[in-house]
Amino acid sequence: MRLIFCNFNKSNSLFMNKRTALITGATQGIGYYFSRIMARNKVDLVLIDKNEDQLLDLALDLYQRYGVRVKFIPFDLSKTNAPFVVYNDIIKDGFSIDYLINNAGVGDGGNFYEIDWEKEREMINLNVVSLVQLTKLILNDMVKRGKGRVLNVASTAAFQPGPNMAVYHATKAFVLSFSEAIANELKNSGITVTALCPDPKQSGLQHLAEVEVNKLLKTRKLPKDWEVAEFGFHSMIEGKTVAVNGFMNRLLLNTMRLFRKTSSRPMPKEGERFA
Repeated sequence: MRLIFCNFNKSNSLFMNKRTALITGATQGIGYYFSRIMARNKVDLVLIDKNEDQLLDLALDLYQRYGVRVKFIPFDLSKTNAPFVVYNDIIKDGFSIDYLINNAGVGDGGNFYEIDWEKEREMINLNVVSLVQLTKLILNDMVKRGKGRVLNVASTAAFQPGPNMAVYHATKAFVLSFSEAIANELKNSGITVTALCPDPKQSGLQHLAEVEVNKLLKTRKLPKDWEVAEFGFHSMIEGKTVAVNGFMNRLLLNTMRLFRKTSSRPMPKEGERFA
C-alpha cells in the first residue's frame, strides 16, 4: 500500500535470511518502542497504523538509523476484513513474518448503556476481531515453517471486570484467554504466544485526555512505555505466555486469580506462565 524503504533487492541473499516483524499500532505508546527495539535488533519491519504522517516519519527514521527494510501500511484495522487486505499486501511484497506484535487497541469509558454503539463496535473490531483474524493468517504461515513468535497486548484490565469500562475490560479479557489457549495448542511447535499485560493507560486508553483517564483509573506511577516494550520484547523472546510488568502487579494479579470466586482458571506454577 505504501513505499518500502530498502537498500537491497529481493534477489539478494540477505533478503532471504532477514527476520521480519509485523507491528500494529506502531506509531504511539509501546507500539512505537516495539518498532524501535525490533529495528535496533536488525529485524525488518511491517508497520501498521492509521496515522499516515506519523507512520511515514517513523518508517523513514528507522530505515535511516538502523538500515532495516521497512514497509508501512496506513490502514484502520477496525474496518471489516482489514486484516485480509493487509495480509494480502504483505504477501504480495514477499514478506514472511517471524514476529507478530498485535499492539493496536482502543478503549473508552462511561456507563455501558450511555456509550455510543459505534465506539464500542470499533473497540470490539480492533481489540478482538482484527487481532484474531490477523493472528490466524500469520500463524498459519508460522506453523508451516515451524517457528515464530506472537505477542498480543492485553492489559491488567483483563483480570477483573471494569465498571465504567465494561467493554474495554471484556475485550482485554478475551485477548488474554485467547492467547493462553493458543499458546497451549502450539506447545512443542516452535511457536510461542505471549500476552503482555500493561496498565490500561498503556494499552488502549492513550487517546483519552489525562483528566478523563484519571476519572476511570486510580492515578499511580507507571513504568515508562519504553520499559514496558523492553519487558514485552524479552518476554516474547523467552517464550513466556503471560507477561505482567512489575513485582507488585504480578503479586496483585496472582492474588486476584487465587481469591476471585468466579474464576475457573488454575493458578500457574511459579515461573511457568508469568514473566
